[in-house]
Amino acid sequence: MSWADFQYEIYLNGLTGAVPRLPTDLTRLEELAAHRLGPGPVGYVAGSAGNGSTARANRAALDRRRIVPRMLRDVRERDLSVTLLGRPLPAPVALAPVGVLSILHPDAEPAAARAAAARGIPYILSSASSTPMERVAEAMGEIGEGERWFQLYWPKDVEVARSFLSRARAAGYTALVVTLDTPLLSWRPRDLDQAYLPFLHGVGTANYFSDPAFRAGLAKPVEEDPNAAVTHFVSMFADPGKTWPDLAFLRENWDGPIVLKGILHPDDARAAAEAGMDGVVVSNHGGRQVAGSIAAADALPGVADAVGDRLTVLFDSGVRTGDDIAKALALGADGVLVGRPYAYGLALDGQPGVDHVIRCLLAELDLTLALSGHATPATLTRDDLTEAAG
Repeated sequence: MSWADFQYEIYLNGLTGAVPRLPTDLTRLEELAAHRLGPGPVGYVAGSAGNGSTARANRAALDRRRIVPRMLRDVRERDLSVTLLGRPLPAPVALAPVGVLSILHPDAEPAAARAAAARGIPYILSSASSTPMERVAEAMGEIGEGERWFQLYWPKDVEVARSFLSRARAAGYTALVVTLDTPLLSWRPRDLDQAYLPFLHGVGTANYFSDPAFRAGLAKPVEEDPNAAVTHFVSMFADPGKTWPDLAFLRENWDGPIVLKGILHPDDARAAAEAGMDGVVVSNHGGRQVAGSIAAADALPGVADAVGDRLTVLFDSGVRTGDDIAKALALGADGVLVGRPYAYGLALDGQPGVDHVIRCLLAELDLTLALSGHATPATLTRDDLTEAAG
């Protein structure tokens, strides 16, 4: 059975009058979620830095690239499987780390993690999750083991960082994804206009409030003085003083693959390789950190050329469709992380909504490859793309 068979499943269900609960055009999900959620939560997920120019640039960079289909190639049997960071996967796609998912749906991270596990794709848990990492691991275990990676917002407190890494390994997270582009929160008008930051209400702090090293730094238990716990969290959440030599700490405390997220310059990618890292994510945080930043898809070819033979190159920022994924793979990515679409699917229909997004993306990717003359992602190259004028 191919991923593309999902479309026939939909058509066959239609014979009984059934239609999908959510649109199959995933670009419609944001608008639907905006009607379902309050302005604070939807703004937090959909919003961007500054006036949104970077988020728009992400979309423009992907839209500008056009696929050039090739004909009379045997695509009867297709295989989307890849190996990323030493792990065999059924497709070159993972769910990106998105924090504070409880603001979207009460089932939060466990629902998204179960959906990913059911389809065999990795789920990357955010440090800023609403659910402790151990509980998310247990939720994935209900499906099977599930491929899970842990995203680290690198805190100032070295003992909390060490504790997070130890807990993640013990809970079966196999890769570490370290976000480098958020040493400070950016100027985000949609959040500022609502004075909305979930962390100040103790949302997205579950990994911290459950951590023994974090709790050791409190005068009173979290339950007795939650405001003091929030203040302690804010004081340590990120560290703008980190530099390249600090990566040695990660390698000393994590024995699996380490991926640096937020890389946009080829020299930074080379520095990651020289520091002994295993991969990079070409990302501008979905346009949420630097207003006026280079589009992630425009940065991808340079990074891939610099280190593609030495590091696993992953990509995110602006991905909404299966053809976006195909374009990123053609530009040099080994795999693609998808964020906002599954967050909107969660908001609209919980775990089934996330599953719907995964199946739509992979069906569209499968069909895009086949109709463009590719039986596997491995044959995609930049020669399969052209750039539209203007």
